[in-house]
Amino acid sequence: MVMMFDVTEAASARSEGDSWDITESVGATALGVAAERALETSQPDPLIRDEYAFLLVSAAGPPWTQLASSDLSWLGDDETARRMHLMSRDYQAVRTHYFDRYFAAAARAGIRQIVLLAAGLDSRAYRLDWPAGTVVYELDQPRVLDFKNRTLQAHGAVAKADRRTVAVDLRDDWPAALRHAGFDSAAPTAWLAEGLLCYLPADAQDRLFERITALSAPGSWLAVEAFHHDPQRATERRRAEWRDRTARMKAALDLNLDFEALTYDDPDRADAGEWLAAHGWHPDSVPGTEEMARMGRPVPADLLDVAVPSTLLRAHLNGASR
Repeated sequence: MVMMFDVTEAASARSEGDSWDITESVGATALGVAAERALETSQPDPLIRDEYAFLLVSAAGPPWTQLASSDLSWLGDDETARRMHLMSRDYQAVRTHYFDRYFAAAARAGIRQIVLLAAGLDSRAYRLDWPAGTVVYELDQPRVLDFKNRTLQAHGAVAKADRRTVAVDLRDDWPAALRHAGFDSAAPTAWLAEGLLCYLPADAQDRLFERITALSAPGSWLAVEAFHHDPQRATERRRAEWRDRTARMKAALDLNLDFEALTYDDPDRADAGEWLAAHGWHPDSVPGTEEMARMGRPVPADLLDVAVPSTLLRAHLNGASR
């Protein structure tokens, strides 16, 4: 799951075959976005409710608990920092709401097989009202899923669907692991790649889409969060704002989170919507900033050039997929 960061100039700290625990590398981004879901949930009139987010984040230690708290004193009197932090919260709330509605629509359409790719601390198996017979597969790194499972079990959380965790690296043969967990490639599936694509090189993104398509029966759905490489938006101010935010987290919370260094910034990355349309899918998309405005959480005009350059996309597959 991706936190707000600049994807236009990232000196990647990633390496082939790297892995992580929940507080490390890409694992920490799951904590970051869960912290923002917890912050949104604590608001008087939240756009989304994730009662599990704070439980999961606080289990990682006091600095993370502070990040998930509505107490923003750690930001001091820096008004710009506070506004950016709240804009990040708003984006995560809107993104979560968009994909929650996607799953509600998929359920109404009769889909009972759900796959969360790089599930992180996603709690949808617990907090959404799934129809009887729904199976939710969660794929992620083994240590991330272990942390999540232990924490939820300790709090007596009960899933509202048949939840099946699949401990696998998405760079490996995850289709085989998914099938081994009971996945039925003959049944329509609702897939989700939320906060994932930016952590994959361009060729790995193509390979992910190819595998999803090969596993998808007619009537399947797919939702993704895509990010854009736009050199014109790579302003010095934008880079400076996100460097400053990283520095503030380190100084105030002792969280050394360099999100920029975790992403792959490939200028030749395929446009997700165009790729899917060329391979039998029927996509429909909206820019993240437009969806924020539509949901009553508009990005302030003076912060537009530091907002996440994302597109929220849904697609469906009508014809033969294989």
